[in-house]
Amino acid sequence: MTPHPDTSATASALLELPRPVKRLLAVLVDASLCTLAVWVALYLRLEVWLRLEGAYLWAVGISIALAIPLFIRFGLYRAIFRYAGWNATVALAQAMALYGLFYATVFTLVGIQGVPRSVGLVQPLLLLVFVGLSRLAIRLWLGGLYRHLLAEKARPGVLIYGAGEAGRQLAAALARSTEYRLVGFVDDDPRLQGRSLDGRDVHSPDHLDQVIEREGVNDVLLALPSIDPVRRRQIVDRLRAHPVHVRTLPGVSDLASGRVSLSDLRELDIEDLLGRAPVSPDPVLMGQLISGHVVAVTGAGGSIGSELCRQIVQQRPTTLLLIEQSEFALYAIHHELQALVQRSAMAGSVQLVPLLASVTDRPRMDAILQSWQPHTLYHAAAYKHVPLVEHNPVQGIRNNVWGTWCCAEAARGAGVRHFVLISTDKAVRPTNIMGASKRLAEMVLQAMDSESGAGTTRFCMVRFGNVLGSSGSVVPLFRQQIAAGGPITLTHPDITRYFMTIPEAAQLVMQAGAMATGGEVFVLDMGEPVRIMDLAQRMVELSGRTVKTPDRPDGDIAIEITGLRPGEKLFEELLIGDNPQPTSHPRIMKAHEQQLAAPILEAELEHLNAAMESGDLRTVRALLQKLVQGYQPETDIVDWLHLRAGA
Repeated sequence: MTPHPDTSATASALLELPRPVKRLLAVLVDASLCTLAVWVALYLRLEVWLRLEGAYLWAVGISIALAIPLFIRFGLYRAIFRYAGWNATVALAQAMALYGLFYATVFTLVGIQGVPRSVGLVQPLLLLVFVGLSRLAIRLWLGGLYRHLLAEKARPGVLIYGAGEAGRQLAAALARSTEYRLVGFVDDDPRLQGRSLDGRDVHSPDHLDQVIEREGVNDVLLALPSIDPVRRRQIVDRLRAHPVHVRTLPGVSDLASGRVSLSDLRELDIEDLLGRAPVSPDPVLMGQLISGHVVAVTGAGGSIGSELCRQIVQQRPTTLLLIEQSEFALYAIHHELQALVQRSAMAGSVQLVPLLASVTDRPRMDAILQSWQPHTLYHAAAYKHVPLVEHNPVQGIRNNVWGTWCCAEAARGAGVRHFVLISTDKAVRPTNIMGASKRLAEMVLQAMDSESGAGTTRFCMVRFGNVLGSSGSVVPLFRQQIAAGGPITLTHPDITRYFMTIPEAAQLVMQAGAMATGGEVFVLDMGEPVRIMDLAQRMVELSGRTVKTPDRPDGDIAIEITGLRPGEKLFEELLIGDNPQPTSHPRIMKAHEQQLAAPILEAELEHLNAAMESGDLRTVRALLQKLVQGYQPETDIVDWLHLRAGA
C-alpha cells in the first residue's frame, strides 16, 4: 500500500534528520512517556484524573531521572528504531527490570508523602508497555515508510517536459504507477516556471542540466502533443546531450479520449528527429477521386497500401476493393477497417470487399475490375526489398512490371477513370533490379497513356522515398538492435536516405492523383536527405545510452559497418532530369521523364519476357540497361538459382 503523501513527507523529514537530533527526540518522547505513566497510574489508583503538581511532580521527576540514564546505559538510543528486533527488546526488558526495582523501592518500600504506594508498582509496568509500544509503532511506521522511500528513490527518476493539460494527466498516471519516480516538470512558459503542480516543481529549460544531474533523472517524457515539429526537434537535440531515455506522447488527434495513460507513451520516431512541419492536406483534392465512388487498392495489406485504405475510408467511397495476394495481410487490413468503420459514423455507408488476387493474374484482375468497375485504382502492389529482389530478379520484374501492365490493361478494359502507380526514388538512375523494374513500370504506364486508344483511363505515377515504419525500414530495425544491447548494423557510414511518414505519403499520393491529366510522374518533396549514421547515433543517445567508439570504448552500443548489400546505393535521387515543375500543392512536383512509344516498348518487353522465360539473366540485365535510362548495376548477378547452377 502506498502511504499517504503527508505521512510520507513527515517520515521522510524525520529520516533525514541528523542522528543526534533523532536521539534527542527519542529522549524527549521517553520523558513524556514517563510523565504519562505516572498520570495513568494515579488515575488507576484514585479513579480520577489529577493535575500533576506538588508531590506528584516527585513521581514524575524521579521516573525521568531513573529511566533516561538506564536507557542510555543499556543502549536503547543506539538502536535504529525502525530496525529494532529481539536484541533491542531484551535490552529494554533489562533496563525496565532495574528501573522497576529502583522505582518500587523509592515509592512502595520507602514511600513519599502524598504519593500512593501502589504507583511504585503500577507505573513501571505502564512505562514498560508505553515504551515497548512506542518502539513497535516507530518500527512499523518508519520501517515501512523507510522501505517505501528507499524503493521510491530506487525507481527511475522522471521529468515531464510540458506542464500543460497532457503533462498533468501524465503526472496523475505516474502517481498510480510503481515504475517511475516523478521528479518534476519542465516548461517553456515563464508563467509556469517556479510554480508547483501537485507538489512537483516546474523548472525552466535553462536549468535542465542541473535538474537531470541533481535528481538522478533517467527518463524524460515529452507531454507536448501539439508542439511545432521544429521546436520538438530543438528540444530533442538538447536532450541528446544527457544520458536520458526520451519518450513522447502521440499527437493531439491520437489523444482524443481526453485521458492520458502510461500506455500512450511511445519511443521517439524519426519524424520527431526530422523536425519537418507537415502541410495540411487539401480536402477537395483528398476526396476528389474517392468520395461517392468505387475505389480499388492493390497491395492493400502492405505498408503504403494499408495506409491508403485507412485514408480512403475517411473520404467515404461507396465501395473499397482490398486486393492482396497475402491471406494474412488481407485479413488484418480488412479486420482493422471493419472496426474503423463500425466505430465511426460511416457504418453501413462504406462497403469493404476483401479480394485475394495476384496482380500478375490477368483473368482474375479482369474479373474483379469488370465486376465492380472502380472509378479509381491505386496500384501499390510491388516487391520493394532491394536485396531480395536482387537475389530473385525474374520474380521482381514479373511482379513489378508485368503486374503493373496486367492491372493497367485490366483497368483500361473496365473503364477505370484514374490509375495511380505508387513508385519509388530508387527508379531514378537505379543500381538495382528493384529500382529498374519500378522505372520500367512507370514507362509502361507512360506509353499506355500516350496511346491514342487509351480511352478514358488517366495513368499517373507518384514517386517518393522511404516511408517511416514500413516493412524493412531501418527505424524499427535499429530500435530492436538497441533494445537487445547492440550492435547496430549499418551498411556504410555515408549512406543517406529520404524519409516521409506513411500517413503523409498516402495523403500526398491521393492529392497527386487528383491533379493528374494523364502520363505525369509526380515527385513528392521529401525534405532533406538523412545520414543514416547520424540517425543511428541519435536513436542510441535518446534511448539513454551512449555510442561505443574508439574514443569511447566504454560506450553502450556499438555501430558495425557491414558493407553495401547487392544493388544498394549510397544516395537516392527523385528526378532523372533537372526540370521539375511545381503544382498547386507545395509538396508535389511534376517531372518530365523520357519515354518510349508503346509499340517499341512492347516489342522490347517481349524480348525481356523471352529472356526471363529462358533464365538468361545476362540478357535480362542487358535489356534493362537498354530500356531504363541510367541503370548501372554495381554487382554481378546474385540470383540464388543462377549461383546454385554455377556452383
